[in-house]
Amino acid sequence: MMGCGCYLMENDVFMAFSTYAAIVILKMMLMAPMTAYYRLTRGAFANDEDVSRKPAEERKKLLRAHPDVERVRRCHQNDLENIIPFVVIGLLYALSGPELSTALLHFRLFTGSRIFHTIAYVGALPQPSRGLSWMLGMLVTFSMAYRVLSTVVLL
Repeated sequence: MMGCGCYLMENDVFMAFSTYAAIVILKMMLMAPMTAYYRLTRGAFANDEDVSRKPAEERKKLLRAHPDVERVRRCHQNDLENIIPFVVIGLLYALSGPELSTALLHFRLFTGSRIFHTIAYVGALPQPSRGLSWMLGMLVTFSMAYRVLSTVVLL
């Protein structure tokens, strides 16, 4: 190996970030097949072409929203709104030179909060379970952003 990539692959904080970022990105990616599963098992489709081989009368019944499908879609949307900022801020944070133990705490808390958020959202657990897990993830991302800005700000 040569260049900057070699250094990054030897940096424990960057490696930890890469691990947890990959976990939450894969979790987010799995929401699409989960949506498809719920669409198929609930018989609720969004597009004409999805039901084009069905008889006309059946097509009308299948082109509809279903609360379970919409719940999974909203969970996926929430992942997009939270995991993408985590990955961007987390990368900058990892490059800002934090202590490994502090970085691991941030990465593990965020990952755990997002996994629990999905369980709470899809499983319709009572509030404030979902709200608290969302809040924890946001606080972690803001904490990392504060570290980045307080370490490298050049205005």
